[in-house]
Amino acid sequence: MNIRCKLPPVFAGILIGLVMLIAFVISGRGIGVSGALTRMIAVAQNVISPHITQHSEYFARYFAHGQNPLDNWLLYMFAGMVLGSFVASVLCGDFKLEVLRGPNISAAKRLLLALLGGILVGFAARLARGCTSGLALVGGAELAVGSWAFMLCVFAGGYAAAYFVRKQWI
Repeated sequence: MNIRCKLPPVFAGILIGLVMLIAFVISGRGIGVSGALTRMIAVAQNVISPHITQHSEYFARYFAHGQNPLDNWLLYMFAGMVLGSFVASVLCGDFKLEVLRGPNISAAKRLLLALLGGILVGFAARLARGCTSGLALVGGAELAVGSWAFMLCVFAGGYAAAYFVRKQWI
């Protein structure tokens, strides 16, 4: 089944705004999932080395009072986003496994750089106590000056960094 899947950007933005509004009404919070990934990492660390997790000031709080870190609305939202994206791509006929890359970089190097970039962004998101989407979408919707300043810096930083990696894509 191939349904019409190309949304005009303005309409897609309106839908994201409505999803944010619904998230605020239902859960009292906006959208953003860096906390879900942190909870998954806490569980993974606890499996590998429970002793370290129990004595970690950062991760021990996820297990306080016998709590299961995976029983949290962030994980459900994360799972819904992944599943919804997968279903939408299949229904639209857009699903395929591929590594997008330029002619001057191998697929393995592209994946390695993507992994390193993801780790760096994930670490920065925890330092900032939230991810880019949460800060940009939720903070921007709340007209928080810090969110708008952050996003201007993200775009300026991306534009500046593009100079150094441009030869990988052209």
